[in-house]
Amino acid sequence: MSESGGQEQSRWITTVIMSTALQNHEISTVLQRQHHRVRYSESVETGSVIFSLSGVAFILSDSQDFLTTGEEEFSKRIQKFINIHRNGFLVLSAALHGPEEWDVMFRIQRRFLGSNLRIIPVHNTAEAVKLMLTIAKVTSKPRADDIRYQMAMTKAQIIENSPVWKMLQEYQWHCN
Repeated sequence: MSESGGQEQSRWITTVIMSTALQNHEISTVLQRQHHRVRYSESVETGSVIFSLSGVAFILSDSQDFLTTGEEEFSKRIQKFINIHRNGFLVLSAALHGPEEWDVMFRIQRRFLGSNLRIIPVHNTAEAVKLMLTIAKVTSKPRADDIRYQMAMTKAQIIENSPVWKMLQEYQWHCN
């Protein structure tokens, strides 16, 4: 990490495991252009993008996949994915999120309610890559530890400066 003009410049690079089916996909190209180490595997679910060092996995799908393959087949694929990945996200792509696309998302949410699957709607590849990298980056070590520490410090500061906390401390002193 270096400082330039008072602003920290850091490039986060990681290894990404992708299903072989995504080898010629635009997402693969974008990740490689950003110097991430992309590895392909036939043993992962089709459409999967896995950030193993961060412990997160994404399965890419288009909302039209749900309609063309059918809800049952689509759900089997997603179920298999969430059975393997504890921290899994469905990246649901649609150029436009109209009533039909929102209905698809609602049906998927209803089907997997209570599971560990989170559904994230995106419009395009650039948006999908940005969101995957953001989630992977903030959940990676040591960044996740740094964020937890910063949140704990912020919480402590908020409590310490809270008028309610001060009132309780004064009340405790008067009772002793």
